[in-house]
Amino acid sequence: MAYFRDFPRVFYAFGDESERTYVQDISIFADIVDQVKDATAFYQDYFIQENERPDQVSFKLYDNPNYHWTITLMNDKLRESGWPLGNSDIIAKTQKDHPYTTITTRTRLYDRFKVGQTISGNVSGATATIDHRHLDLGQLVIKNVVGTFVNGELVSSINASGVTETITIQSTGPEYLSAAYYTDGDGVVTDIDPTVGPGALLTEVTYLDRYIIQNEELKQIRVIKPTVIQQIVTAQKESINL
Repeated sequence: MAYFRDFPRVFYAFGDESERTYVQDISIFADIVDQVKDATAFYQDYFIQENERPDQVSFKLYDNPNYHWTITLMNDKLRESGWPLGNSDIIAKTQKDHPYTTITTRTRLYDRFKVGQTISGNVSGATATIDHRHLDLGQLVIKNVVGTFVNGELVSSINASGVTETITIQSTGPEYLSAAYYTDGDGVVTDIDPTVGPGALLTEVTYLDRYIIQNEELKQIRVIKPTVIQQIVTAQKESINL
């Protein structure tokens, strides 16, 4: 990686090895970029395009693909969350992180349908196991689904005491497309009464919506101005090699 190319080399023993190896000392940190990333004289705004890689952005701005590391150092959100994903990768990631099925009900859940219980649809005959719950949204997230649950049907489950519990399904669908939260007209996250529902004035934000929003936010970044990039890179190298 170009960023580590100028790091000094040291002898280092890996793990329990008795012999030391001559390697680059990647523990060194220089804060040259940190010193200028909030100075308007040194940065400009940039929006990362769909499927654009760091080296491509570097080449577009500086005619050199090897300055891609300056982009990450300039943006804390990229350091924390990584480079934004393409649209198809966002869908795949959301499905991977939220792979189950969500049942939404207007029946209170806090005292029934606990995690680990098996549920069955009285009309569809579908069965599943409760993986986790979102009580504030009236949601059961279920796994090991056999069959297809039907909106409006009664679902039953026998609790640890042998008592049969029931709820009515309001809606059901893939977890990644279910509501993560709701917002008001100003885009502010708003609590709902799960026994009543969100109403017409609130907007549902699904898990996929949330991932897309977060990914779009990653695309708006700051980059070092092309007129000063060489100055910053040179200062960074000199600081590392002190």
